[in-house]
Amino acid sequence: MKKQEETIMKKRIVSIALLAAVSVTLLAGCGSKKSSETVLTVGASPSPHAEILEQVKGDLKKEGIKLKIVQYSDYVQPNEALNSGDLDANYFQHKPYMDEFNKEKGTKLVSVGTIHYEPLGIYAGKTKSLSDLKDGAQIAIPNDTTNEARALLLLETQKLITLKDGAGLNATVKDIKDNPKNLNIVEIEAAQIPHSLQDVDLAVLNGNYAIQAGLSVSKDALAIETADSTAAKTYANIIAVKKGNENNKAVKALVKALQSEKIKKYINDKYDGSVVPAF
Repeated sequence: MKKQEETIMKKRIVSIALLAAVSVTLLAGCGSKKSSETVLTVGASPSPHAEILEQVKGDLKKEGIKLKIVQYSDYVQPNEALNSGDLDANYFQHKPYMDEFNKEKGTKLVSVGTIHYEPLGIYAGKTKSLSDLKDGAQIAIPNDTTNEARALLLLETQKLITLKDGAGLNATVKDIKDNPKNLNIVEIEAAQIPHSLQDVDLAVLNGNYAIQAGLSVSKDALAIETADSTAAKTYANIIAVKKGNENNKAVKALVKALQSEKIKKYINDKYDGSVVPAF
């Protein structure tokens, strides 16, 4: 009887040992799987940037990349966090802004891909079409340096004015060379232009302000910046990284996922022309 009990005890010990070994193996396997997953932390503005990033989470997960999106409501913190290493990349700005930030803050951030731009458009006020524009008509444009130049370039593409050679993205109203209709160009703070729309013949509006005013970029704009315009190419929103991380595999996978037909369709379907693919 005693010998039988000893045999049973030995079998229990062996069973427990085997169970423990299996548990350790399973735990090791789980740990291995977890450690093989790459976490990519990207800073972004809530809209449209974070919304667009959400669309590629599943695509990146299939490649073993967990996309973590950190939202920012300002334009300083996401660059500071990227420079400090708290972020792997960010998506909220265009290259001219990033270049100026680098210059002012001494940071070393670079672009690894363009994703979209937010076009300016010409909208009807008292005059309902470009062809009906009369001599001396008033046109409101943004008064900040960047958007004023873009607005003037847009008016030039519609043959309403001609700018001096080389004015480009530094153009101001002083750079208007020809003004055949003697248009009265009124400079107004960009956010206030929608409120002045009924008082002018036409107005040049940023996409976000147009939407806030209940205007449809695709249906109401008489003309918009095109994808091949100087402004679109210059002010396209980018994926930025700290210099030296341009070849990060996860970042490359992110850019590839964002520059896809899937995301192009998502942007076109969701944003009604206020956000336009730049790839």
